[in-house]
Amino acid sequence: MIEKNNITGIILAGGKSSRMGTDKGLLLFNDKPFVQQSIDALSPLVSEIIIVSDRTDYDRFGFKRIKDEVKDAGPVSGIHSGLKASTTTFNLVLSCDIPLITTKILRKLIEHADGKSEIIQIESNGKSMPLIALYKRDVKDKFQKLLQQDERRLRVAVQSCIVKNVVLEDDLNRATTNVNTKEELKQLNSEYNH
Repeated sequence: MIEKNNITGIILAGGKSSRMGTDKGLLLFNDKPFVQQSIDALSPLVSEIIIVSDRTDYDRFGFKRIKDEVKDAGPVSGIHSGLKASTTTFNLVLSCDIPLITTKILRKLIEHADGKSEIIQIESNGKSMPLIALYKRDVKDKFQKLLQQDERRLRVAVQSCIVKNVVLEDDLNRATTNVNTKEELKQLNSEYNH
């Protein structure tokens, strides 16, 4: 297993949240902001946490916050900025809209690390999830090149790297649910508060 001191946690909280109409990372689930759920899942596994967001609201969580270097370029830019700010070889990257994420799932990514994979991502319900993934810091150069070519699709960026998928057991799939609308949030809160 990779040592904790060689892993940084990177939380992407810079999204536009157009469907939600508000900053997703600060939404509450079980009385805790989404971003705090990500922090709690990452903390046992990493030596440092970096939050990528232009919003000062995230400073209250007490972690290093960095801004997106390339504005409005989505997760490709967020991941690139986070990796650039990281000092470790391995980086657990999470989007801030997965309030059910657990340390157990993130640990699986670390357990599957090998010498050659540059990105190890979760596969849940048949979908690969590059925003629940372990990234080698070096991929920042490939991401930077793509940004310079105005390529903003994360799928394309990920495909330019050596990728391995870790397929989740069915009982863990729920934990990768991402919340995009107020309806989804309402449903989630009612499911877990009864």
